[in-house]
Amino acid sequence: MKDALYLAGRYLAANRLTSTVLLVSMTLILFLPAGLYVLVRESADSLNRRADATPLIIGTKGSPLELALSTLYFESDPPPELTYREAEQIAQDGLARPIPILCGFSAGMFPIVGTTPDYFDFRQLEIADGRRFAMLGECVIGAAVARELKFTPGGSIISSPKGAFNLAGVYPLKMKVVGVIAETGTPDDRAIFTDLKTTWIISGKMHGHQDLTTSQAASAVLKKDDKGIVANASVVEYNEVSPANAASFHLHGSLSELPLTAIIAIPNNDKSSALLRGRYLEKEQLTQIIAPSEVMGELLATILTIRRYAVAAISLACLAAAGSSVLVLILSLRLRKAQLATLHKIGAPKSRVFWIHASEIIIILIASLILASLLTAATLQFGDAAVRMLLNS
Repeated sequence: MKDALYLAGRYLAANRLTSTVLLVSMTLILFLPAGLYVLVRESADSLNRRADATPLIIGTKGSPLELALSTLYFESDPPPELTYREAEQIAQDGLARPIPILCGFSAGMFPIVGTTPDYFDFRQLEIADGRRFAMLGECVIGAAVARELKFTPGGSIISSPKGAFNLAGVYPLKMKVVGVIAETGTPDDRAIFTDLKTTWIISGKMHGHQDLTTSQAASAVLKKDDKGIVANASVVEYNEVSPANAASFHLHGSLSELPLTAIIAIPNNDKSSALLRGRYLEKEQLTQIIAPSEVMGELLATILTIRRYAVAAISLACLAAAGSSVLVLILSLRLRKAQLATLHKIGAPKSRVFWIHASEIIIILIASLILASLLTAATLQFGDAAVRMLLNS
């Protein structure tokens, strides 16, 4: 048997093109059905877990899927903004506990999420190193952010400008990293969390600048009267919060009018959930309330429908690949008639010739099985992220 394996291996090595065609064909035949099954199953499980753990989401009327993806994964384009007044109203009604969310900003490739400490309790996020944010300008980073950027508490991270031509003069904010979240295997690992006021600084709704009442700022003052002080563009705005300038940061406008992208609502009970959802059924409402599990259920139903067509297409592709593999084997046997005749002349029995050919097929099958297993493992690892990227695009 060893000599048959040796001859089979030498033949496959000598005929690399034929061997490669057979290897690719068999790998596709084995991987495509398994890969599709794993991709759909893992994506469905991941979407369902995150959605089922989030009772209700409130946002401006628009695409429910966009609102769900933005709030759950922080990867989709943020939906139209609503005001902080909505969160205040929910808290005042007492039907649910609101967790405001403001996203849409980033630091490099990682999303910045403005929220409250309630989010950490709701998602059961534990701090592996450092502490939660407590002051203006502080942030907590996910485990993947810390790993890829090699950040630890005490370092700093700078927000990315939202646009190359930002006429509003919103500068990148340098934030102090005070904590690293323990690995969760969720989108929280790739997010940077900070409080809402810090996110409003990034958006330009809140800022701090030099004291205009001092003599050093005299050149920046255009007008000064009982109503206030008007400054020119030379006034120095701070792009980092420190103990020395923290008191100078202030909001522009009323707190109730400041923007949010979504509110996670955690009802007290089923009755409170029904009452809260009923308040958003009026057509005149500019906001909507969604149950993420229902939105993702509709999405998964669409994915499963598409999978049926994909399975049919993949089956045809596998049949074609199998046919091409058989054809290659038949043609290779015909081309090797002289070789087979030589084996018979030197006394090789038919059984030994059979085992040589069988060994060639076994080697191809084992190599294809290994490659298909590796591809399936990669699909298991990265398939969920790939599906989310596809949905976001």
